[in-house]
Amino acid sequence: MDYARMFRLDGRTALVVGAGSGIGAAAAQALAACGAAVVCADVREEGAKATAQSILRAGGRAEAAAADVTQAASTDSLVHGVRTRWGSLDVAVVTPGVNVRKPLVAYADEDFDRVVAVNLRGTFHVLRAVGRVMAEQGHGSIVVLASIRAQVVEPGQGVYAATKAGVVQMARAMAAELGPRGVRVNAVAPGVVETPLTEPIQRDPAWYRAYAERSALGRWAKPEEIAGAIVYLASDAASYVTGSVLVVDGGWTAVDGRFTPPV
Repeated sequence: MDYARMFRLDGRTALVVGAGSGIGAAAAQALAACGAAVVCADVREEGAKATAQSILRAGGRAEAAAADVTQAASTDSLVHGVRTRWGSLDVAVVTPGVNVRKPLVAYADEDFDRVVAVNLRGTFHVLRAVGRVMAEQGHGSIVVLASIRAQVVEPGQGVYAATKAGVVQMARAMAAELGPRGVRVNAVAPGVVETPLTEPIQRDPAWYRAYAERSALGRWAKPEEIAGAIVYLASDAASYVTGSVLVVDGGWTAVDGRFTPPV
């Protein structure tokens, strides 16, 4: 057994949806560094192009594509194009997410629809499209981005948390449905990560510090610290892992408050 090569992705094609920034950009770069050809897709094509260019400058293989996960036709076209252009689709990573931080009683219908459209329906559109392709070809690894909010919640996070819990359950269901076809499906659940999604918190020193102190490590994560978990789940190192949720939260969900008792 060549254990070092278990983490390599040479000869494989990976699609990263949401590759224009944050965790998606880091995941695309990490997959490429491990040998995959990466299609960087994002609703903001300029962001996808920037990530693809960074991979190309580093000597990897990549191309950019525009896609809106809220539109099934856009997602289906993206996946069809990847398979046509590259011949197969071996890895798919689904990262797009939005949040409207409000108490549930203050939520407007438009707020609810926006969060559900991207986080839940958008993930479903990608899962359905890539799941069909991978089931037909008889192999593949899908990684969706959940959140610790699928397990623990706080005021103002109710709808976001509900969508992330839904993402976990969809991933588990697809893992059960497509396992016999050679397709693995897993979720990564990050804690607090310095991405565009969390910029409002990062701009508030007290809020930022409170979140840092909530984890066992006492700090926020960088996007690249989530990318390693994604590469692992995409690779043969995780060949017997499916239907799982890999929590990458700096110990947030392991810590029962931050008071250290005098023991």
